[in-house]
Amino acid sequence: MIDLLIRGATLLDGTGAPPRRADVAVDAGHVVGVGDWTARGFAGAGVRRVVEAAGLDVAPGLIDMHSHADFTLPAYPDAINSLSQGVTTEVVGNCGYSPAPLASDPALAEKQRAACRALGPDLDWSWRSFGEYLERLDAARPAVNCVTLVGHGAARLATIGSDDRAASEAELAAMAGLVADALRAGAWGMSTGLVYPPGSFASTEEIVAVGEPLRATGALYASHIRNEADRLVDAVDEAIAIGRRLGVPVEVSHLKSAGVANHGRVGEAVERIEAARSAGLRVTADAYPYTAGSTLLTQLLPPWVQEGGVGEMVERLRSAEVRSRIAAEVQSGLPGWTNYVHAAGGWDGIRIAATVEPSLKHLEGRTMADLATRSGRPPLSLVLDTLVADRCATTMIVALMAEEDVETVFGSPWTAVGSDQLGVTSPEATVHPRCYGTFARVLGPFVRERGMLELGEAVRRATGLPASILGLTDRGRIAAGMVADLVLFDPTTISDEATYDAPTRQASGIETVLIGGRFAVDGGRVVDPGLGRVLRRRNSVNAAGRGDRDDR
Repeated sequence: MIDLLIRGATLLDGTGAPPRRADVAVDAGHVVGVGDWTARGFAGAGVRRVVEAAGLDVAPGLIDMHSHADFTLPAYPDAINSLSQGVTTEVVGNCGYSPAPLASDPALAEKQRAACRALGPDLDWSWRSFGEYLERLDAARPAVNCVTLVGHGAARLATIGSDDRAASEAELAAMAGLVADALRAGAWGMSTGLVYPPGSFASTEEIVAVGEPLRATGALYASHIRNEADRLVDAVDEAIAIGRRLGVPVEVSHLKSAGVANHGRVGEAVERIEAARSAGLRVTADAYPYTAGSTLLTQLLPPWVQEGGVGEMVERLRSAEVRSRIAAEVQSGLPGWTNYVHAAGGWDGIRIAATVEPSLKHLEGRTMADLATRSGRPPLSLVLDTLVADRCATTMIVALMAEEDVETVFGSPWTAVGSDQLGVTSPEATVHPRCYGTFARVLGPFVRERGMLELGEAVRRATGLPASILGLTDRGRIAAGMVADLVLFDPTTISDEATYDAPTRQASGIETVLIGGRFAVDGGRVVDPGLGRVLRRRNSVNAAGRGDRDDR
């Protein structure tokens, strides 16, 4: 007797193959058969439960290639936003940020916690090593499986702090040691956030030195590159060069061309990646299907303001002289700095996403232009006052991309789907709608209304492709022997419902989600949000997936 039979569904197996009608049999947490179950003579009494799935599509559980939920799952493990889209696995620890390793020096540890307050204000930080954090995350019984990356920024904060200076040889060795320790604990690679302090203070040479432990195991290098605006191509070249020097796969995080002045230019970055791939390098990317991004409100400030960490930054922002200098530089710009006010086309393209300080909640969801009009004050003054009051923990939503560039990125077969979700600290937390709608938007409107992708290919971008990038060999496809992470959805109704004004509306069209063969979502309702676990990478070259790749 087997546990479950999904009967009569249209199979989208994660490889991009054409859809076909097939039954899927599940037992002991794994797929044990795919095909015409009746013809095999096993119908009826040999199945504990049958799900009649005529009119529905069955796909592998979706894999979110870019998430920041490692800062929220320990405190809010339910992750209804992910399950309601059919996501069963998330890649966390992106953009150089990870909750571990945590500095042993109490002063440095406090700077780390302060720097990450916007990403996970409810964390108890009851760990120090990366392995200890993984144990804490596992114990939280997260709703989704977690594939973890170690952040270069975290390693730098734990070693140097927030100083804008070159690392010494001893400090480089210490940071590399922290990365090696994380890999031994089960991390799948290292991420960088080269627009965020302290990652922005690091040279290419430092990234290569700290990433040296990746070489022996072929682990992934994932990068929020140094510039996504006017120096986009140079930044992509840097990421490719780092991967070439280390001999490891490269993932360009949330590939985009940011800023009104750069709309239409993302094709140049795509060409650079294509050239690298033609030369034999494993370079891929992820993207989200929106034209607005979400990040820390501190990114509106010139880089020098952020040196030294949150405490120093807050004190600077109290100074009238500093404020005058910031205003002048926001107006005129600085070489190499992405000026988000200019990039957004003005203050009406920037809205407050979330605050930590309760007295500031009334700002959430409003644009800076609207807030300035209502208060009769300059928008930059409001930004600076908010950062002081919120101890720099405010997040924003900022208009950055053109629809045509989003389509260009998704037009590349090596682009996986990643939500870049952050700040889902509760079901009511004000967030970017991508936290609740990314995957439903790709599988629904991108396929049905816009014709950007065939459905089977859209499923591959959210399943087989990210699994191949990671070297995750037991998920991402539907075949006998694979783990039964599965999603059943209605292809005619699946859609994102979340908007910028109502960002927590759950996606429609998801009927069933299985994690390890158990029901997380049943009949469109979340029934068990505690089935996920930490997926630890084996510390070997074979685990990089080089013998089983399909990143096209």
